[in-house]
Amino acid sequence: MVFYCSPKLNYPRKVSGLIISCWLFVSGISPYSTARAEQQLFTRDLAADIIDNRCETCHNDYEFAGNWSVADIHVSDITKGKNQKLWEAILKSVAMGDMPPADKKQLTAQEKSAFLSWLEGSLDDYSAANPNPGRATLRRLNRNEYAHSVRDLLALNVDITDSLPGDDSGYGFDNNADVLGVSTTLLERYLFVAGKLSKLATGTAGNAAGKMSYIVPKDGPVKNSGVPSFDLRMSDALPLDSRGGGSFEFYAPVSGTYEIAGFLNANTNNEVDRLDIHRYSHTLTLSAGSHQIGMSFRKELALSEHVPTVRKGTDHVVLPDREPEILDLDFIVDGARRHSTQVPSYHLSARFSQAAFLRDVLEIEIIGPLNSDQTNASWQTASTRKIFSCLPEAEATAESELNCARQIISRLTTEAYRCPVNNSDIRPLLAIFERARKDVGFRASIATTLQALLVSPQFLYLQEIPPADVKPGSVYRISDTEFAARLALFLWSSLPDEELTALASAGKLREPQVLKQQIKRMLASDKASALTDNFAGQWLYLRNLPYHFPDVFEFPEFTIPLRHSIQRETELFFTRILKDDLPIFDFLNADYSYLNEPLAEHYGIVGVKGYALRKVSLSDQSHRGGLLGQASILTLTSNPNHTSPVKRGKWILDNLLAASPPPPPPDVPALVAEHDGMALSAREQLKRHRADPVCAACHVRMDPLGLALEQYDAVGAFRTSYADQAIDASATMPDGTQFEGLSGLHDVLWDRRERFTQAFIDRLLTYALGRGLEAYDQPVIRSIARQASDDNYRIHSIIEAVVTSTPFNFKKAPEAANEPQQFAKAP
Repeated sequence: MVFYCSPKLNYPRKVSGLIISCWLFVSGISPYSTARAEQQLFTRDLAADIIDNRCETCHNDYEFAGNWSVADIHVSDITKGKNQKLWEAILKSVAMGDMPPADKKQLTAQEKSAFLSWLEGSLDDYSAANPNPGRATLRRLNRNEYAHSVRDLLALNVDITDSLPGDDSGYGFDNNADVLGVSTTLLERYLFVAGKLSKLATGTAGNAAGKMSYIVPKDGPVKNSGVPSFDLRMSDALPLDSRGGGSFEFYAPVSGTYEIAGFLNANTNNEVDRLDIHRYSHTLTLSAGSHQIGMSFRKELALSEHVPTVRKGTDHVVLPDREPEILDLDFIVDGARRHSTQVPSYHLSARFSQAAFLRDVLEIEIIGPLNSDQTNASWQTASTRKIFSCLPEAEATAESELNCARQIISRLTTEAYRCPVNNSDIRPLLAIFERARKDVGFRASIATTLQALLVSPQFLYLQEIPPADVKPGSVYRISDTEFAARLALFLWSSLPDEELTALASAGKLREPQVLKQQIKRMLASDKASALTDNFAGQWLYLRNLPYHFPDVFEFPEFTIPLRHSIQRETELFFTRILKDDLPIFDFLNADYSYLNEPLAEHYGIVGVKGYALRKVSLSDQSHRGGLLGQASILTLTSNPNHTSPVKRGKWILDNLLAASPPPPPPDVPALVAEHDGMALSAREQLKRHRADPVCAACHVRMDPLGLALEQYDAVGAFRTSYADQAIDASATMPDGTQFEGLSGLHDVLWDRRERFTQAFIDRLLTYALGRGLEAYDQPVIRSIARQASDDNYRIHSIIEAVVTSTPFNFKKAPEAANEPQQFAKAP
């Protein structure tokens, strides 16, 4: 047997069968390879004795702990599919060491291993004999899936996510079918956005000038000295030798003349006003389509600007001690400088002026088209080339126009509906085209038809209608085209491309080698960034980071560039594991990460220069490693002005172990911050809190995990003391395991890596299916874990096992013949 070696821990890769058996019994871990043998030796009666002898004292009709009693269950339930949720909970509690409680008589290592093997094997046997792919809930595209699908359908590189309302989340993800409802207001918004997109895609948005503004993210004033700028390259879309400024995406509806303008800071204590004296502009020609518009200053080896130091506090205005210098301000389009102008290094007014910060761009705007190209090429873009596979001649007959429209609509509808279409699918859209053609031109009529297509139920919903010959309540295999649609939503949050569609139509997509190759191709695509943005962004809570604001007085070093860097560190870390097909245990204790100069300085790591993030090996002295050593996670699990061991411990239980504690009881007392006039440390506060028996049951599991991370402050910087007291990062697990700090926590999680594997699969399967998991899904999770173990738990093997699993490939028909879909409520 081959084990994956942690980069932090030196376990042998190959061990003998005898050593494995001994180690398994001591640790209580029961891999599937030994489960069958132990299950045969362990009888149902022995399991009943353990339940009666070790559970009855708490789980009885009188105390009713956990809302269940041994009188309500019997070991024969498992073979009948009864109380499946409760038996799965028992399996998890015993495996995690939560049951029996620490103050009760414990199972021996042999008893625990044998009982877990019997219970797990019995539950898995029932699942194999009675497969249940789960309920059939109608699923609407969420706003990210809708935006990506429109992008690929129309070849239109326009980000519309902020133009649509946010979606609710269920079971941790916003693609959960149970919470993706539709209201009249939502439909009106989709209709408005669809109309705008269809005009942009067909080049019929018109020639009227408009304005688009972009506020460059900046930190607030510091010590009454205006808004600071950054001596850094602030975007990958800016030249390498740029500093400050910013860039954003702009879609030019037609080729023509546009004005790019930027407002500069004035270095006063109020940078809200946008005055003409601070506005610098340039007029240029842009072709129709997507562009990256930016403005920035030049980055010199030695700064040409002189920045005086504030010497008199915040009550006095510091006047410049020399004349302003001349700086080069660049106007940048698609990464190239198109124009440069010279501006003073600070604003000098008749009243007063400051120069405590570098000059920078606060806002960029683009206005146009001021005049447009009147040739036929003025509206041609990647979108129009894809949409208009044909164009009628100027004197074309109505019939030839209709035939061309039918060709366009048929091709786009097939892609949009994710399945072959027939005349009944196309006929309503053609009717819309014919009505629109009475009033407007051919291209504008196609735009109106596309607007209807983008809000049609077949596009807006992932529809999987049971075949006519399927009996109500029976399990059936979804079609290959439906499978391709699920696969594209899972890995790309978008539509199947031509290659996927062709393989599905030919019935070859599910062939093992073909499917394996397609998964590899899809994960190598840039579209797979959707997994980072939508899966990792929600699994790791990274989406919350822009809305988490640490106290600016307590942590003045937490700037906007640092916030961006800590988020990108975790995103690049996840992306690298995904792209390189690495074992998922790197999430726990990898000895590398992605750093730039500001982030390295925040971590106290020397030798990293420049703003670009790059892979950096971590030493033991860096006090980093894995997700729990990254500032994004440490910041998100803290309060604005101090750490929270409870939040950190709960995050670990929720996301790394899938062992979420129950919600806190009502009127739970708050932590006491001081006693007898003395400030209490986090450890002391939690100790007093755990004195309440109502609180102790959950905190005994959460607190040790969070206290081990107390050497990291509320923005993830390492520290050894707090409030003039040395920090104690030692902790003890409920089972008596003692550890200290992040390295000790790595050991604890490594010992529970089987649980982490199942927790990761739980999150990934929830996201892939777009529904919450139930007790009948737990055997599927264990099956996926066993398949992944053959490939060293590499992430591609887990994704492949998810894609080939029963719930991903099969569906349960509604119980009633007249009920096309079932709707379920999220918790």
